[in-house]
Amino acid sequence: MYLLTEFKAAVALTFLLLHSPSAIRHAFYETFLTFHILAAAVVCAGLYHHLSYKESNYFWLMYLKNAMIYWGIDRFYRLYKLIKVNVGKKMTTAHVEALPGGAVRVTIRMVRPWKFRPGQHLYLYMPKIGLWTSHPFTISWSEEQQRIAFDGEELSHHRQDIYQSDKTMSLVIRRRTGFTDSLVKKAFEAPDKSFTTTAFVEGPYGKIDTLSSYGTVVLIAGGIGITHQIPFVRELVAGYANGVVATRRLTLIWVIQSPEHLEWIRPWMAEILAMEKRRDVLKILLFVTRPKSTKEIHSPSATVLMFPGRRKPLNPSAFPINIH
Repeated sequence: MYLLTEFKAAVALTFLLLHSPSAIRHAFYETFLTFHILAAAVVCAGLYHHLSYKESNYFWLMYLKNAMIYWGIDRFYRLYKLIKVNVGKKMTTAHVEALPGGAVRVTIRMVRPWKFRPGQHLYLYMPKIGLWTSHPFTISWSEEQQRIAFDGEELSHHRQDIYQSDKTMSLVIRRRTGFTDSLVKKAFEAPDKSFTTTAFVEGPYGKIDTLSSYGTVVLIAGGIGITHQIPFVRELVAGYANGVVATRRLTLIWVIQSPEHLEWIRPWMAEILAMEKRRDVLKILLFVTRPKSTKEIHSPSATVLMFPGRRKPLNPSAFPINIH
């Protein structure tokens, strides 16, 4: 029995080593996460059983106990924060809209406001879609919306309660496997290709980087990677207009397969293009690698240019441009 316990722990450790490469984690995230936790539990149980046999192992047993205690505290604290941020008089909800190209836009209405900075991400739980699993997603957009508060059918008599501010976070999620596949499928099958469900969010996480000290900034994205760059674009354009950043030239390069993928960020990009002094600092280059026809490629202005393929043609007359 003693040797069998050691053998199980050794097998579990070997399994943790073999299934942890990035390629496996990304290809089978949900399966990876479940088996990773189970294997770690087997390792801890096996080591505890092994070390408790001899009193001379007391020192190492304390290390193991402390690690298990810290893990438990971390899980409890995360659960506490999850409830605190998402549960109040109401609960956090997520509105999911189907988008072209097998993607969805998720607008999360928070119960309590968040402090979000460009480059950060969150963990999203949707019990009706993925039960208890959580998945990391880049925060693409954030804003506060004011709404009139009603008490039943009557307007609140307290001035401070008339307007309530809702913090919303928005994500764009493209179909892969598991959770994202179920999410996109439900959105496309729903009436009006959208639905609202209860959600829990955890975060925001990620190192807060700033690009405001650079005079020239070039942001490059491929496909769904645009979700990481959009918050930086808005921050730098707003900072330029207010004179609080060093950036004087900002170029966004986005490579997509089809023009329909522009729908992923259309409302946010429209807001950015309407910002003060945007034309003075921002230039956008869009490369469409698989257009159905070159007639689909039209550059709306001198600062927003579209090109067929992966590179800018040497002869500008080789594709249609409408410059206003």
